[in-house]
Amino acid sequence: MTAPAKNLDAPDWVRWGFVVVPLISVLPVGNAVAWALIALTLVAATPLLWMPTAPAWVIPLGMAVVVASSGALWTLTPNGWVSVAMFSTTFHSVRLLSRARAAVIVTIAAAVTTVWVSVNAGRWADALLLYAILVVIVLLGLNRRTRAAQLEQTELALARAQTATEEHARAAALAERTRIARELHDVLAHSLAGLALNLQGARLMLVRDGSSPDAVAQIERAQKLASDGLSEARDAVAALRDDPVPVARAVADLVAAYRLDTGAAAELELHGEPRDLETATGMAVVRAVQEALSNTRKHAPGAEVRVTITYRPEDVDVIVLDAQGRRPPEPVTPGYGLRGMRERAELLDGHLDSGPVEDGWRVHLTVPA
Repeated sequence: MTAPAKNLDAPDWVRWGFVVVPLISVLPVGNAVAWALIALTLVAATPLLWMPTAPAWVIPLGMAVVVASSGALWTLTPNGWVSVAMFSTTFHSVRLLSRARAAVIVTIAAAVTTVWVSVNAGRWADALLLYAILVVIVLLGLNRRTRAAQLEQTELALARAQTATEEHARAAALAERTRIARELHDVLAHSLAGLALNLQGARLMLVRDGSSPDAVAQIERAQKLASDGLSEARDAVAALRDDPVPVARAVADLVAAYRLDTGAAAELELHGEPRDLETATGMAVVRAVQEALSNTRKHAPGAEVRVTITYRPEDVDVIVLDAQGRRPPEPVTPGYGLRGMRERAELLDGHLDSGPVEDGWRVHLTVPA
């Protein structure tokens, strides 16, 4: 398996050029052996152009062959330019390869240098110079390797510091949101709940004492505002805590609010084992019950309501039935609320039916669990 192709940039061409260009200086004096070594060097240097990462042996083997073949060519045709290919490849091996593989290639380069000195009867001063050049190249490669490792460690440390900072900020934000949610729940929600109950008592006393309908209507509107505010406060607490209210509890709150608002009987029946639902599914159930109760307030004030939620393995079934004591007429056109509930159910591959029954109006929602 070969590595995916990448766009070649300037360093790739420079690395490859330091191997290929010096070979041009040998062309005028080349013989059959020299041409064979040139061809071998060119083939082995080809992967150096884009440095594939797989298979893992390609680059180490290519570098070893380039060092050996270019070193042999340098020995057969004493030309200082050819040594550039060998030394530059040695530098890149120290910089890029593992220490063990780089050590093998450095050893090959040192052996080639020794052979060159022996074959060309060079002075020991020349040999020392060549060995010094090899040592300098190895040290330069190690320096670049160390700098790259330090840069990588610095980038890793910065990334970890940034992650820690983000986590700290997220934790601080969550703690603040939790504090605000706690204050809303302990102060505002409790106050609104008490206000709704007191208004309910005041409405009943006004009705008992035969007060004017306007006064009763004002109290009822105030009670509805308090109930709506209580519901919104609970939603805000749930959103701040990032902890959605369970569907059964949310529907129970809606039924209780309807009972407080209208004074009519309202009950919730649960069948099956209540469980957590997906956010979209739970929202569809809650909104359907909310819209059904709102329609009952509007079109059949004071009607008794029964909400039934049935949890099944594959879906959730919700029925909202208001008992009006008669069969209501079919609507000429469905309202926007019913249309919105139906569209929400269809988006979840569910189904919603709404219409009159013998003694009232029924809304029936089924959504996949």
